[in-house]
Amino acid sequence: MSDAPGPGKGSAFDSANTEEKRSKHVTSSGGDVNRDSWRHLLGQPSNSKKSAATIIFTLKNEVGGLVRALKLFQDKHVNLVHIESRKSKRRDSDFEIFVDCDSEHEQLKELTQLLRKHTDVVEITSPHNSALLDDGSRVEGAPWFPKKIADLDLCANKVLMYGSELDADHPGFKDNVYRKRRKYFADLALNFKHGSAIPHINYTAEEVCTWGKVFRELNQLYPDHACREHLKNLPLLTKHCNYSEDSIPQLEEVSQFLMEHSGFSIRPVAGYLSPRDFLAGLAFRVFHCTQYVRHASEPLYTPEPDTCHELLGHVPLLAEPSFAQFSQELGLASLGASDEEVQKLATCYFFTVEFGLCKQDGVLKAYGAGLLSSVSELKHALSGEASIRPFDPVLTCNQECMITTFQEVYFVAESFEEAKNKMREFAKTLKRPFTVHYNPYTQSVDVLKDTSNINSMVKDIRHELDIVEDALSRLSKKQRD
Repeated sequence: MSDAPGPGKGSAFDSANTEEKRSKHVTSSGGDVNRDSWRHLLGQPSNSKKSAATIIFTLKNEVGGLVRALKLFQDKHVNLVHIESRKSKRRDSDFEIFVDCDSEHEQLKELTQLLRKHTDVVEITSPHNSALLDDGSRVEGAPWFPKKIADLDLCANKVLMYGSELDADHPGFKDNVYRKRRKYFADLALNFKHGSAIPHINYTAEEVCTWGKVFRELNQLYPDHACREHLKNLPLLTKHCNYSEDSIPQLEEVSQFLMEHSGFSIRPVAGYLSPRDFLAGLAFRVFHCTQYVRHASEPLYTPEPDTCHELLGHVPLLAEPSFAQFSQELGLASLGASDEEVQKLATCYFFTVEFGLCKQDGVLKAYGAGLLSSVSELKHALSGEASIRPFDPVLTCNQECMITTFQEVYFVAESFEEAKNKMREFAKTLKRPFTVHYNPYTQSVDVLKDTSNINSMVKDIRHELDIVEDALSRLSKKQRD
């Protein structure tokens, strides 16, 4: 969720398979709170005009530094939601001040400028994608967005839901052993930096047992319900990444597999990211992925994406080049887009990558990860009783995403290529005053906003066309001979 949008996110943004509670149309207790959280994950406006932000800073070596720093919050009328000191993860000898605050954006911006005079600001994050980080790299008139793959370090830790904290209606809320285990996974993800190897996990016997139950149930449905791309790649994952009922695959091995097959890589994440941050990862062919396993008490239900959802639902499709390209183009379209446009893209993601259907040989098949990781909804979507409509981004982007029940409607594409072409045309209607181009050599995006950028890209295209022309010429000569 990466998985986010109606979309949920473990992938930090994707939906989870909500099994029995969805099939019975039951809304969990604390539903109002959950709906507000989902509204935020979907990019939909909340009732508050204020923005939340997290500021981490270290104090300069002077008496009364903390008192002066906190007075700046008071002077700028910035509400402190949470404050704590903690040992620095960057320098063993230092302690950091961790502050969650709530205020309007301009006040936060003024506050951070003043803080830099009195403290060493380590990190600033906000739902507006590090808009408070004014390092000269922002594109005028657009929200901040990552320009290179390493920039994902700036937004990958802005977890909006779950992580090591669980809601009262979460199956593992009262299980202290499970909560401690979740904190372990969250800390691993929060300490991860681009270029690092994904930590190896020694999963417990209980976790493997839970995974095995999900794996076994879903594999009984895949032959008749999953699309051919999923069926093609799952055996390859079994061979190369040790997918089996008795073994939970390691994300580092899965990431290497994806890189070889589609150019995608995996980045561990502690919980839900905002739609903007999750989609930004896709732009760089990075999929934010959880490592934790759902609570053992309900193996066929999870209120959030977990590693079962990610590995069984998402990964087999991300190994498919055509699907990987579709996912990346969704991400690229989101960079620098307005909040309203990101919401529309997130909803399109939800009804394709999470709950999408396709036609193969005239038969409906599932390719959405939310379906391919949910026994009950996978059966429902292909039962003949569900409402099915053709995928059209213009209409799909306005469809309500259902969180506690099955979807009211599912959208079907004739092929990934068709869905990709429709999304390309839809992306052209976005009001973003520039276009971005992904450079796979540097794993960065070029902002095409003037003729010099465009001319450089044209030269690259001409070079690629020269290679194609040479290949065709040699093939023609070979055929004549």
